[in-house]
Amino acid sequence: MKVTDHIKNANGKTLFSFEIVTPVKGKNIQDLYNNIDPLMEFNPPFIDVTTSREEYVYVERDGLLDRKTIRKRPGTLGISVSLKHKYNIDPVPHVLCGGFTKEETEYLLVDCHYLEVDNLVALRGDAMKHQQYFEPTKGGHRYACELVHQISDLNKGKFLHEENITGFKTDFCIGVAGYPEKHMEAPSLQTDLKRLKAKVDAGADYVVTQMFFDNSKYFEFVKMAKEAGIDIPIIPGIKPLAVQRHLQLLPHVFSIDLPEDLIDAVEKCKDNKAIRQVGIEWAIQQSKELRDFGVPVLHYYSMGKSDNVKAIASALF
Repeated sequence: MKVTDHIKNANGKTLFSFEIVTPVKGKNIQDLYNNIDPLMEFNPPFIDVTTSREEYVYVERDGLLDRKTIRKRPGTLGISVSLKHKYNIDPVPHVLCGGFTKEETEYLLVDCHYLEVDNLVALRGDAMKHQQYFEPTKGGHRYACELVHQISDLNKGKFLHEENITGFKTDFCIGVAGYPEKHMEAPSLQTDLKRLKAKVDAGADYVVTQMFFDNSKYFEFVKMAKEAGIDIPIIPGIKPLAVQRHLQLLPHVFSIDLPEDLIDAVEKCKDNKAIRQVGIEWAIQQSKELRDFGVPVLHYYSMGKSDNVKAIASALF
């Protein structure tokens, strides 16, 4: 079932969902199941499954360094299908521009269709470590709106190079990213909203936001999005703060602000256990306010650990 259908069928009730990180190559999938199992009592209608692009490593050979391309976290589609069958739940695999040609993307979309995966999140992806800014893969998309357009075209039975193939078309529900505090590369929030509107015009069905810790940023973002003509569901993304280094890491990596009250509470903590509890309590209050606002879904970035997300969900669902 599509994410938008789950929202429609909820009749105004706020749903619970979360995002998982795929295991590092060589790790047992059971560890992932062990973190998902405790969250199933809250009846998530769907689970997002992240993906990651290729990385370069250098291997010494005959006194020279040979550059190899690897993927440390493969298996996004395989894990998505395993979740579908194990938990009878709708997986939402992430699809990237970076690291994939348009042809490779088309093959992935066809596989998703055959495997009855109904939902996707279309993302540009990050720059590689050696790049200052994102550079598209040769033969790939530069912008997420181009990727959305390709998925939307396939929903209409339009392939990249062939004429319409009679009787074949997909029916994906397409999610895209939104940034309440603007994307780090956008010159302004208004410019970023124009880019979001372009993704909606290309065929996006819903938005899931980057993490934020100040609900007023989300409320203003939703208001501005509506004024810009964006009338699809906007799902807030929430990440429980868990360790001291998050005070520096999250603003640096994601270009977001942390509220002073949260910073003060964390700085008073004696250890990461206490910080984790502060993060849980902050996320509970944040979630309650968002639920009262009428958000369609509360979506949590679990990052492979479920104990804090379970504590939050227990207070809300």
